[in-house]
Amino acid sequence: MTLIDEAGGVRAGEELDGVRVDGFLKSVVSKLEGSPEIHQFSGGASNLTYLVRYSNRELILRRPPFGHKAKSAHDMTREAKFMTALKPVYPYVPTVVALCEDQEILGCDFYVMDRIRGIIPRQDFPPSLHLDPSQTRALCLSVIDKMIELHKVEPSLAGLDSFGKGQGYVKRQVEGWTDRYRKARTDNAASFETVMAWLHEKQPTHDIGTCVIHNDFRFDNVVLSPDSLDVIGVLDWEMATLGDPLADLGNTLAYWVQENDDDVFKKLRRQPTHLPGMLTRQEVIGYYGEKTGTRVDNFQFYAVYGLFRLAVIVQQIYYRFHHGQTKNREFASFVYVTHILEKRCLRMLDGTLV
Repeated sequence: MTLIDEAGGVRAGEELDGVRVDGFLKSVVSKLEGSPEIHQFSGGASNLTYLVRYSNRELILRRPPFGHKAKSAHDMTREAKFMTALKPVYPYVPTVVALCEDQEILGCDFYVMDRIRGIIPRQDFPPSLHLDPSQTRALCLSVIDKMIELHKVEPSLAGLDSFGKGQGYVKRQVEGWTDRYRKARTDNAASFETVMAWLHEKQPTHDIGTCVIHNDFRFDNVVLSPDSLDVIGVLDWEMATLGDPLADLGNTLAYWVQENDDDVFKKLRRQPTHLPGMLTRQEVIGYYGEKTGTRVDNFQFYAVYGLFRLAVIVQQIYYRFHHGQTKNREFASFVYVTHILEKRCLRMLDGTLV
């Protein structure tokens, strides 16, 4: 059984015009042979990711979701330019080979990059990949180290100074995500009013720093070498920017389901952070602080912020489904996730969950 992450069939309603894709790619990429096979990778709750396979080359196409999109979200041009600038100083970024801003091709901006063939640790490791706890711990630390390495990139060396607004990042995020949630909330979604008020009141007066942040750094956004299990790629740069590194860590830990979590939260697990050998959330926070010299003794705000931000993203996706703008039935249950995340936030506020 192969360990390499593979694409599957294209979901109904998310098909691409293969003739137009082929025509565009052959106009900008030399020596492509034959007609492409187009497949789709799993996930795709936000930007959609396709494998475009020619007989002599494999390319990855990224495009926005179909249907209504939140203002400023899913900016393909920004994502491609960010990756292109970061690649020389952070080699795990895939190589962007083409950006298309011609709406006549697919009705949207999209970009194409080289495929990084490897293992993507999704909800579970591939069945044929067997790691003992010490190997799992080493892999876990390696993934965290790649985020730390990203946070140490000097933005000016990558020409990324213009991709952020400097100090005040956390304040802008709290205000922005609050506004987005209220606009996307449906009658059956969680309220989050108590949580939003707490975030406004408890936010730090100053960011701890400004650095390159990924904003969605998860196990299923890294690619591992099938031979060494080293991290050879980091994917999904849609929300990357310059901002507070602890906010980035809080976003990462919102997805970090560990073995002693309650059964309801465990049902949301999307990565293998529950396995023996994986660090707990508190261990990740401690390790990050030790490796970076950053004070992490008051992480409660960032942990709640990360969960709330995840709830907003989930609700924005559900909003599209609720209003018939996407047909992916997997999104039908997303509204229930907002209630689960709100309860976790409230437990953090009253001290019954850390």
